[in-house]
Amino acid sequence: METILEIKNLNKAYQDFALKNVSFSLPRGYIMGFVGQNGSGKTTTIRAILNMAKIDSGKISVFGLDSVTDTIAIKKRLGVVFDSLYLAEHLNVRQIEQQLKPFYPDWNSEEFFMKIKNFNLPDNKKIGDFSKGMKMKLMVAVALSHRAELIILDEPTSGLDPVARDELLDILSEYIEDENRGVLFSTHITADVERIADYVTVLHNGAVWFTGLKDDLSEKYAVIKGAEEDVPESLKEKMIGFHAYRNGFEALIETEYLAGIPASLEYEKASIDEILIYIAKEDKHERNSEHHEI
Repeated sequence: METILEIKNLNKAYQDFALKNVSFSLPRGYIMGFVGQNGSGKTTTIRAILNMAKIDSGKISVFGLDSVTDTIAIKKRLGVVFDSLYLAEHLNVRQIEQQLKPFYPDWNSEEFFMKIKNFNLPDNKKIGDFSKGMKMKLMVAVALSHRAELIILDEPTSGLDPVARDELLDILSEYIEDENRGVLFSTHITADVERIADYVTVLHNGAVWFTGLKDDLSEKYAVIKGAEEDVPESLKEKMIGFHAYRNGFEALIETEYLAGIPASLEYEKASIDEILIYIAKEDKHERNSEHHEI
């Protein structure tokens, strides 16, 4: 399967944070949800893909090209949608189109204005006066009008109302019908990932916690509940984010460990949201344990 994006052993250290051997790949024709807590390294990874952050080591390939040495060629074939507008807010849509057109050999003015019309965007109003949803649609229209093969979105649905979010997800689903394209979709709204992603990469504390098919992730983990005294010690050791409360306990567990558990314990398939929550609980528990040992 041909990859449209491949990251191998990416390392990038800051004073108080580091990406550690981040590796994942996205095949052509698919959408990847890129999830993790705030501060997990999603935006840093995206900045590295776009050559906006100088990496310490590793390799990033986009369309088979090197992200550093071929950055200009890559950006001509790439669409980017950030959570805030990167276009001049004092200009209107027509002026923006005139500004952008020279940068893209494959720019299609007819396509751009058709998208503007379809998205119900005014072409004579300052884009600084647009709502957040309108700004998102404008950035997507720009990406679609120069035949971008890969669209990278960093928290695009953050702050959008449900209708605007739904519209954006529909646009991405339609875009990916061309199997030569790809989408990397960073978000903390995991319901959006559940709805449209084919692949998921979970980033935690600057490292890849899971990467693969979304369905494989949902089949791999379950939330287990019940009375704490019913849990065999050998099973407890395999639980992630174990949390005891007055009437019992909850934890995340790999489904392979569920065979032969006591009948008094209940379990159900874990959502991406629940997986992120229990990873965070496990992380907090480990930090508290380390502090206690000191």
